Amino acid sequence: MIDLAAYKRDFIKFLIQSKVLTFGNFVTKSGRKTPYFINIGNISSGESIYRLGEFYARAIYEELGTDYDNLYGPAYKGIPLVVVTSACLHNLYSCNVSFTFNRKEAKSHGEKGIFIGHQPQKSDKVIIVEDVITAGTSIYESVPLLKKSAEIDLKAVVVSVDRQEKGSTENSALSEICKTFGIKTFGIVTVTEIIEFLYENKIDGKVYIDKNSICKINEYREQYGATG
Repeated sequence: MIDLAAYKRDFIKFLIQSKVLTFGNFVTKSGRKTPYFINIGNISSGESIYRLGEFYARAIYEELGTDYDNLYGPAYKGIPLVVVTSACLHNLYSCNVSFTFNRKEAKSHGEKGIFIGHQPQKSDKVIIVEDVITAGTSIYESVPLLKKSAEIDLKAVVVSVDRQEKGSTENSALSEICKTFGIKTFGIVTVTEIIEFLYENKIDGKVYIDKNSICKINEYREQYGATG
């Protein structure tokens, strides 16, 4: 079995138990037929969203320590992620960071504006928190939006699972974002870590990836897997 940090092993189990990670026959938004699917939208209780926030907080702390001021969550799935992750960073590491998320359309009355929560300020060290990135569309929309509002210091992009699939080139979407914006990108876990951990390993008495299903997964990754 692959040697993973304890929180990564726990996160993979959490994905299975929360039905965020499922196996079968699916079609992604980009039209790819995939043998596995990741949907953070299946998180629907106080306990599960808080546990998810703890995993994000742990990954951020492991990768970046406490060198950041703000978490930004692109609407819509990024909204609960930044709220709960900021709370967990405070609870676990006494790290008090602000959070920001956007409206889909700017408000023309009341407080107006596109952002809710902390309003971006010059030199803010910002981490974008997302669920899963396929093409990275929300990131390419978010970065100009943030930089237009203030001269922020964009530190990183973190996602739940790095699917390690080709973006617009042979490289993964996360890798392309890293090169385009010159920032750190990482997932709590990668698809490789998930597959190696689950292969012929029982979770709650059930094997989710066996010798038959691994063939379909490998075929899919040979076709769509990123080389960098």
